[in-house]
Amino acid sequence: MAAILSAEHIKKSYTLKKLITDATLYISEHDRIGVVGVNGTGKSTLLKILCGMEEPDEGIVMRRNGLRVSFLPQMPQYDAQRTSVEQVLFDAPKDVGAPDEYEAKALLTQLGITDFESDVRTFSGGQKKRVALAAALIRPVDLLLLDEPTNHIDAQMIAWLENRLAGYRGALMMVTHDRYFLDRVCNRIAELDLGGLYMHDGNFSYYLEQKAARLDMENAAARKRSSILRRELEWIRRGAQARSTKQKARIQRFEEMSAIKGPQAESKLALTSTSARLGRRIVECEGVCKAMGGRQLVRNFTYTILRDERMAIVGANGSGKTTMLRMLAGELEPDSGSVVLGDTVKVGFFKQEFPRVDESMRLIDFMKDIAEYVYTPEGRFSASQMLEQFLFPPDVQLTPVNRLSGGEKRRLYLASVLMASPNVLLLDEPTNDLDIATLEILEDYLSSFAGAVVVVSHDRSFLDRVAGRLFAFEDGAQLVQYVCPFSDYLDHVAAQQELAAKAQKQESAAPAQRREKQRELRMSFKEQRDYETIDARIEALNEKIESIDADIARNASDFVKLTELAALKEKTEQELAEAEERWLYLTDLAERIEAQKKA
Repeated sequence: MAAILSAEHIKKSYTLKKLITDATLYISEHDRIGVVGVNGTGKSTLLKILCGMEEPDEGIVMRRNGLRVSFLPQMPQYDAQRTSVEQVLFDAPKDVGAPDEYEAKALLTQLGITDFESDVRTFSGGQKKRVALAAALIRPVDLLLLDEPTNHIDAQMIAWLENRLAGYRGALMMVTHDRYFLDRVCNRIAELDLGGLYMHDGNFSYYLEQKAARLDMENAAARKRSSILRRELEWIRRGAQARSTKQKARIQRFEEMSAIKGPQAESKLALTSTSARLGRRIVECEGVCKAMGGRQLVRNFTYTILRDERMAIVGANGSGKTTMLRMLAGELEPDSGSVVLGDTVKVGFFKQEFPRVDESMRLIDFMKDIAEYVYTPEGRFSASQMLEQFLFPPDVQLTPVNRLSGGEKRRLYLASVLMASPNVLLLDEPTNDLDIATLEILEDYLSSFAGAVVVVSHDRSFLDRVAGRLFAFEDGAQLVQYVCPFSDYLDHVAAQQELAAKAQKQESAAPAQRREKQRELRMSFKEQRDYETIDARIEALNEKIESIDADIARNASDFVKLTELAALKEKTEQELAEAEERWLYLTDLAERIEAQKKA
């Protein structure tokens, strides 16, 4: 299949940091490509190069003539005064026909945006993301480039987006860390690793299998090369009796093989529990109520969080999840009821927003402001060592914060929260902008964390692995408890919605059925006349067919006459079939009228 876009030997650096050292890919008409890799490897940069927003330092990008492209940025920035509808119309792709206001409002409504008049600059991050999604999706294009489309949107919106993209007719390439999303939408995976790009056919699960096989092959080749090098080294050390051309070539081969780098082990977060001692009382909530902006968010919530709690708070955007976390952290007082924290509780609150710091501050200074050392079962870790655990080597630790990518800032922020040795972790959307490798290690860390964990997230894979208990915002401000994986809860919600839709359909159909039953049955004037004459008509048509059959028998040798008679018979038989259907309808109607009279 011909490529609609090709990128060959792409290289890109920012100052001294080499992001992409050699990337080649070809995108065909029906490709659905998921881009994965550790934060800071250049995933967003690659998308910007492909859509023409940035130019590569080296390499070439070729696009099919007339190729229509739509791009969703990771963090939409709106600096002009526009309503949500105006922003969608302004950002919509310009080469696919201008959408109208009705289309924009319809798509925004599907994405949960019903405020069509307010300035988009006042919107929350999640609302801005959905406005940008509407602009990217409003018209079909040949290639859709999406940077973190699932960030800041709730589970229902993720399911809606998943269904829409699964049926998308054009090509699709997206950066996302939602593993379920990658599994269900993508048919190819592009992995950025150490500046190179590796393409894998299949969804995310198959990619993991292929990657494991590739690493096994590389390790096998490295072991074989190591064995050869050992033999050659022994030969070199013994010294050659004569320096023949053959021996010089052998020495040169040894030097070339020595220069080949073996497969580099992936950088991994090796997190170790750093929690402080936790007493008997953790967090006790009693009759908690909270309203904000004239809207009731939490109503009469009572629950005692236990020492090893693994709990998730789920619900639609704006339902009050972050507000609930802030009350658990002691940052916000309830309107009524109480939230009591134990004397030994030390809360680590990982928020959605990166904390306000001096952007020129170096990473090492940012960490030392929290603590010089952290104590773990393995011993004492310095701030520098902790940064290394989070994939910030010593030469990077002197980098100012403003040089980090969005994902790298999130990783730094997570390190800073754990550096404080909390024993109760409150995590507000921890999966936003974190790469898959970091998420997997964080999941392992949380499973062994010696304390309570309360998480707010829409990442289905993350919640399935981390939380065994859910509190879902339902019926407005009511928090309803479920003890099940998040995927099972979503299946339950979908089943309930389906039942409600059926009940509503039946309820709307019931009045019409009752009216039909209550309406007095009777024949129209034409129906009454047909009913009285239909038997005679059927009998006449049967007699006519018999007469035609007799004429056919008498004119068996006259071809012209036979053709006319056959056509006449076919027409008469059609009239007879229609008359018999009419008879059935009128007879049934007459019987129902008679039954109604008797009733």
